[in-house]
Amino acid sequence: MSNESFNLEAYFKRINYQGKTDVTAETLKGLHIAHTLNVPFENLDVHFKKPIRLDRESLYQKIVENKRGGYCFEMNGMFSFVLKEMGFKVLDVLARGTRDGKEFFSQSHQVMVVEIGDELWLADVGFGNDGITAPVLLEEGVDQQQFTHTYRILKDPKHGYILQSKVDGEYKYMYAFHLINCHPMDFEMANYFMATYPNSFFSIMKMCTMPTKEGRVTLTDIRNEKKFKQLVNGQVTETNLNSEDEFKEKLQQYFALDYEAIKQSAAK
Repeated sequence: MSNESFNLEAYFKRINYQGKTDVTAETLKGLHIAHTLNVPFENLDVHFKKPIRLDRESLYQKIVENKRGGYCFEMNGMFSFVLKEMGFKVLDVLARGTRDGKEFFSQSHQVMVVEIGDELWLADVGFGNDGITAPVLLEEGVDQQQFTHTYRILKDPKHGYILQSKVDGEYKYMYAFHLINCHPMDFEMANYFMATYPNSFFSIMKMCTMPTKEGRVTLTDIRNEKKFKQLVNGQVTETNLNSEDEFKEKLQQYFALDYEAIKQSAAK
């Protein structure tokens, strides 16, 4: 189950996973939850101008050995490599974000569709804010509860499958995707754009976020406006941070990330 450059046991330890390793929906769910609850979604390397590498060895080194997080191409790229190594049948897909189900953005988000028996599951450990914690069954119109969040899948003749999340009793659109396997270069192109385009969401905002069983913790810095937000059982607490030191302290306290060490690593 492991080799020298890609050790599954080390990955399991990184995500605090001690469950089964057979190719079942139960295993997929356990791995997915463990990854999202223990590996932060973060884009700090983008702001330090460090190239985002998506090959298997680079992702393993960053997420497992260096105990970092990453954004969608890194988090879902790593998770896809893990699932395939374990014997899961995985479709690597590009999704389009949408706010209203009418206007759709470019294909700039990586997700996976995992086939287990006669079921298809959406896996996504790297969406960031409001992202799923557990895999979602591709069954149309069914509410799927995950801790304090609820999601459902719709189908659209033009845009394929659409993921929605339930907020204050109303469903909001998240993203859409087709069951079309993408090639590594497709992700390389989307990754390069999101990491380097000046008006990209990730170029504008420093972000670190992670779900909890009760909600989510999120740390942001948009043009030096720093905020820390906690969602606990539907209640939101937001704090303005007054200094870079406060930002660094929250990063260490809630996400176990050393800002200065990350900055120094990017400079090498």
